[in-house]
Amino acid sequence: MRSDTAYPGSWTGYIERKVMKQLIENKVEELLSEQFCLSRACLRGNQTVFTVKADMKKPYLKILAYKNCVAVCSSEELSDRLRHLLQGKSRDEIFELPFVYGQTIHYVPDYGHCQYTPAYSRYKCLLLFDKDIQNLRGVTGFENSLVFEKDGSTAARAVCFTEDGKEIIGVAGASATSADSLWEIGVDVREKYRGEGLGTYLVSRLTDELMERDIVPFYSASVTNVGSQRTAHRSGYIPVWIDTFGTILDGSSVYDDIVGRIKY
Repeated sequence: MRSDTAYPGSWTGYIERKVMKQLIENKVEELLSEQFCLSRACLRGNQTVFTVKADMKKPYLKILAYKNCVAVCSSEELSDRLRHLLQGKSRDEIFELPFVYGQTIHYVPDYGHCQYTPAYSRYKCLLLFDKDIQNLRGVTGFENSLVFEKDGSTAARAVCFTEDGKEIIGVAGASATSADSLWEIGVDVREKYRGEGLGTYLVSRLTDELMERDIVPFYSASVTNVGSQRTAHRSGYIPVWIDTFGTILDGSSVYDDIVGRIKY
């Protein structure tokens, strides 16, 4: 376990901007290629691409906007009908498709520039990785950054947290993805401690620690969560892709009962 109240270094001083940009893009495109079943050449193109996620047994639909590419990925039984419905539509029109709900903005560190906050000396900052995270087993209230299952397991691979006395008041956690060395960061700060820049500091610190270990982090925020978006910006992150959260076709919408009445 590491503990300190100031961090004098930055990974920006060690890796050239161009190299960092290419490294992050490669990791992101590796993830998106797998999630949306398309090639990197398609991701770098300027067309709308329709792909099939063959292993999905229930209705599946997810839409992506990355650079100039729009990808519509669905289960096989929906593919032809979606292509017919959306062919020739603009990006905005595609994202307005009434069968999807929720949009998520995904951010990455600003290629070689991370906007660090001043040393946060009011509260002690601690860092844990992998099995050492079990020291926090039983901690609750941090749904975006650190969740333990009933068996004590957690998806978190790295955690940066602060305490006020014996109470943990803020956590930034990172979980691995299917792409090698690409981890997703989430952050939570207890309500009465918000508005002090603590979330920004935790995300910035954890970002630095991951990058020093050759792990690329990314940060996700709902398009309606302006506070989370501001944390990303203040932590030196920039938006890179947007995708949809869910589809009403699989019954996961909180309005599924209303949708059913409308359909029938």
